[in-house]
Amino acid sequence: MRRARTPIACLVAALALSGCMGRTAPVATAPQPVLDAVAYAAPAPARYDSAYHLDAGDRLRVVVYGQEGLTNTYAIDAAGAITMPLIGTVPARGRTPAGLASEISAKLRNGFIREPSVAVEIEAYRPFFILGEVAAPGQYPYVPNMTVESAIAIAGGFSPRAKRDSVTLTHTDASGSGRFVVPLGTPIGPGDTVFVNERWF
Repeated sequence: MRRARTPIACLVAALALSGCMGRTAPVATAPQPVLDAVAYAAPAPARYDSAYHLDAGDRLRVVVYGQEGLTNTYAIDAAGAITMPLIGTVPARGRTPAGLASEISAKLRNGFIREPSVAVEIEAYRPFFILGEVAAPGQYPYVPNMTVESAIAIAGGFSPRAKRDSVTLTHTDASGSGRFVVPLGTPIGPGDTVFVNERWF
């Protein structure tokens, strides 16, 4: 009799354990940080490289594949051009990086390299300028996605006499130059001039 009870007891114990194991108990898990979710959904920082029009002060990385002697960093001079070995002066002002790469390829193909492959990247943008009622007016390096507000912060913030709700922005692009009164959240571009006005009261 005792022998018959042992398998039954084992069977009951096994069923009880399997029942317990099947129950869903609350499990503590670390909450997913909200920033992770945002990081994947957030758009990549805007890059000006493809549509950006070059001008004096921009510093470029020109890569000529297979030609290490030609691959180098070149600054666009005051005349709006870069000077490279073999081909000399190449006009850059007003061109996009892709347009400049095409121009360099055409010059290299003309008696120097049979099928040149050229890429142009912006290594450093030309500076922006901030004047008027800020702590340290002057010229500063431009970084992508800057706004008027971040430019003012880089220049040490407003002076005590500054008009703080809007500024005058001078912007020059392929269509010409324009001057606008803008709010602080307005994006700025390389070569722009931000002028912080004085308040009159």
